Amino acid sequence: MQKTRKHIELLSPAKNADFGIEAINHGADAVYIGGPAFGARAKAPNTVADIARLVKHAHRYHAEVFVALNTIFHDNELEGVRQLVHQLYEAGVDALIVQDMGLLTMDLPPIQLHASTQTDIRTVEKAKFLDQVGFSQLVLARELDIRTVKQIADATTANLEYFIHGALCVAFSGQCFISHAHTGRSANRGECSQECRLPYTLEDQKGRMIGKDKHYLSMKDNDQSANLRALIDAGVSSFKIEGRYKDLPYVKNATAHYRLLLDEILQERPDLAKSSAGHATYTFTPQPEKTFNRSATDYFANGRQVDIGAFDTPKFAGEELGNVTKVGKDFIEVATDVELHNGDGVCFFDVHKELVGLRVNTAQSLNTKIQRIFPNEMPADIRKNTLIYRNRDHAFMRLLEKDSATRKMEVSMTIYETRDGFALTVTDELGFIATAQCLSEKQVANDVNKAEKSLIENLSKLGSTDFVAKEVNLEVAQMWFVPASVANNLRREAIEQLVQVRELGYERPALRPAVEPPAIYPEDSLSYLANVYNQLARTFYQKHGVKLIAKAYEANEELGEVPVMITKHCLRFSHGLCPKEAKGVIGVQGTVTAEPMTLISGNDRYTLKFDCKPCEMHVMGSIRKPILKLGPPQPILFLVKQ
Repeated sequence: MQKTRKHIELLSPAKNADFGIEAINHGADAVYIGGPAFGARAKAPNTVADIARLVKHAHRYHAEVFVALNTIFHDNELEGVRQLVHQLYEAGVDALIVQDMGLLTMDLPPIQLHASTQTDIRTVEKAKFLDQVGFSQLVLARELDIRTVKQIADATTANLEYFIHGALCVAFSGQCFISHAHTGRSANRGECSQECRLPYTLEDQKGRMIGKDKHYLSMKDNDQSANLRALIDAGVSSFKIEGRYKDLPYVKNATAHYRLLLDEILQERPDLAKSSAGHATYTFTPQPEKTFNRSATDYFANGRQVDIGAFDTPKFAGEELGNVTKVGKDFIEVATDVELHNGDGVCFFDVHKELVGLRVNTAQSLNTKIQRIFPNEMPADIRKNTLIYRNRDHAFMRLLEKDSATRKMEVSMTIYETRDGFALTVTDELGFIATAQCLSEKQVANDVNKAEKSLIENLSKLGSTDFVAKEVNLEVAQMWFVPASVANNLRREAIEQLVQVRELGYERPALRPAVEPPAIYPEDSLSYLANVYNQLARTFYQKHGVKLIAKAYEANEELGEVPVMITKHCLRFSHGLCPKEAKGVIGVQGTVTAEPMTLISGNDRYTLKFDCKPCEMHVMGSIRKPILKLGPPQPILFLVKQ
């Protein structure tokens, strides 16, 4: 028996249906998008009708569409959630990405379920449990190293999904409550206020300043380009790009970048296969460093690294150009071998260490080493030796703003003669077949070579269809003269039939049944960290052996000081103060002790506690009084499609 090939999936973000369509065109095997409500990116909603439009386009290539339904639900919202799931299923959606376990107790259509990153899958035990209760795909925590991924893969049968690119939440997903504590806007409800990107002052236990106005909770961006092979070997099958708030050039650029890298691996590995059909070609060379990023890190994939923080700025500084050599009245000269263009965006850090951006009205190359730029306005405090960056390459962005990719599926075509005419069979790369026939008088070709060449050319003219001819075979006893009109009609009819056959042949992934008897949860009690916000979720955990279940933080019952953020990022480690690494650091003011540390932002002070056994940092805080909240959510109902 032939061994089944492992399918590799490139999963791209879609802020809206148009972004999702472009992600598919640029090579994505699947896209994930938010619905009209209940997604963890509340500012990126989409109607069911728009999602259906995206589904129709994706399914042309047998690519899939996942809808992020990954918030926790209030009891008043459960009926609205149920109705929405039914509508999404009717719209053809392939899977739901979910956090709230209450969904697993609902009367839902047979739609596949994926465990969101907010389910906080960091251990083999947690992964095994979710593998057994009905999830087909597990979105692993970004913090996992490749060794732990392999352990999870060995212990589970679900597909494993891993973030390979984009922004990194500093906290374990689903374990960050600082936004809700301060503003009433919950990350678990899709309204994160991104307090991790704010500047903070860091002090030691004696109140001595370690650093001032640094973005100590802001991470660099994820880039696993160098680790794809290792991740595949560890058991990952779905490679996810972050970015449902990102712009279209980012989606195009990142998708194309990873498509090329994965295709290279697929060519090397006959045991692997793509998850969808078609091959994308581009009008640009993908360069992920040219669209939004905070510089790159592979985070914890290969163990703890020192330089994972974007402490200087959470903004996009871009590529280093060089230092200022001269400042004129209306121009700046920069020592760089990078050619600048009119319309480029450049930036620098001012004396206050704030990133200042400029638009280049005119760029001049004085020589191969010096560029003179005339900005839209001269900054007040730029000076000689200031380091300049470029965060917008105008020429590159112009390419991405246009149609920048074409995706085609290869077909093999065979024309043969029938008793009273000709027939054309078309077979696509997935093995779907369509045949068209026509009545035609047969005339022996006077010029065999010319007739053969003309017939092949006419059959290959697939133009604006989704297909391209890989080969055209002529299975005829002798070379006939086949008029162009006959060949064209055969081709059009065969392709139309192939499109219908492919559409009818598409099968949505099946819902995975939970094991019986019900799997037992690894723990018998749950704190607020489990995010249990409704009675159905409580019922789910009780069914699986949990006896004590605390309410979610969003219920506003954890009024004392608790961890409002739990993170693998450690400020002791990044300052050389980890007790596993060093005894202490001698500075100008004496020995800087490791604990406790305090983060300060305005009037807010956060004690940092360090749990060295699992290697975690806890940011301690409490809900502000009076509690800022919006009140109980109102029922959200959706009209069922007619």
